[in-house]
Amino acid sequence: MKLRAAWNCILCKRIWGGVDRICPRVLVRVVRMKTLNVKADESILAQLGKAYGDEAKAREFLERHRWPNGPVCPHCHNAGEKRISKLESHTASQRRLRPGVYFCGACRGQFTVTVGTVLEGSHVPISKWLMAVFWLCSSKKSLSANQMHRMIGVTYKTAWFLCHRIRFAMTPNHWAEPKLKGTVEVDETFVGPKGQRKTPVVALIERLGLARVKVVASVTQKNLGAALAECVSPEAIVNTDEHPAYRHPLKHWKGHQAVNHSRGEYQRQNPDGSRASTNTAESFFALLKRGLIGAWHHVSREHLAKYANEFAFRWNTRHDTDDRRLVRFIGWIQDKRLMYRHVAQPLCVC
Repeated sequence: MKLRAAWNCILCKRIWGGVDRICPRVLVRVVRMKTLNVKADESILAQLGKAYGDEAKAREFLERHRWPNGPVCPHCHNAGEKRISKLESHTASQRRLRPGVYFCGACRGQFTVTVGTVLEGSHVPISKWLMAVFWLCSSKKSLSANQMHRMIGVTYKTAWFLCHRIRFAMTPNHWAEPKLKGTVEVDETFVGPKGQRKTPVVALIERLGLARVKVVASVTQKNLGAALAECVSPEAIVNTDEHPAYRHPLKHWKGHQAVNHSRGEYQRQNPDGSRASTNTAESFFALLKRGLIGAWHHVSREHLAKYANEFAFRWNTRHDTDDRRLVRFIGWIQDKRLMYRHVAQPLCVC
């Protein structure tokens, strides 16, 4: 309404002779807004390059957030009980040490900050690793490997393997993570091209809380029961749709509330004031499908679990800033190693 009123302002009529065109004052405001937005984007990119562009700064950043209390040996887990010293090259020596090498006084071994993580054995500079992690953690609907290889300046094969290792690090250890509790919504969807066999994906999401994703071979009582037992506490109240495969496994849980989608019921208010719905799980699937359609276009059955866990990681850190999400990711890279031969020839989920 304000913009339309500005079109017919006195200045506009004086300049354009009463013709209904955009007021010059409005044009100045629009140009100024666009300039401010561009400057803000440029400052963010400049800060990102300044923080992670230099290899020494990138290594220092990774060491500071992986070892907040000082270096820890990945071989014997010596955290300072015996001396850990940083090795330096002598100025007169012809053989130069790699930067960031530490010596453990307990096991007499050498290590760097990348040992025992998904970065181990990689020839990609740490600065490019951090840039790739930042982009993948902050992109709400993900990025393709082709886009990544153009943005950080590596080959497509390197970018593809790098993205898979980042997704592998985003995968939680379900046996070590706390189980979902309270009201948990469980739903399934099918991913794949039309006319071909599709892969089921089960989402288990605590309402206003965390999410777990499981890729199963088929939607059966056995597979759904295993996913529920692994991720959901028996004290939780589980909300599902009318799928009959949920009835028998959920007899062992505190409560089970089902909504009938076939009759147009997507939300129900219970007499006790609670709400039966699977809308949160549907929202998660909407984001996942946007990534499949817009960024990746096609995902094989063998790799679908890593792609789904990438979205679960961003869902679980949705209240964090992009910088905070990057720091949290660094805490997940410990004891996770993925070789290229395992990615190129993965095991089938069925």
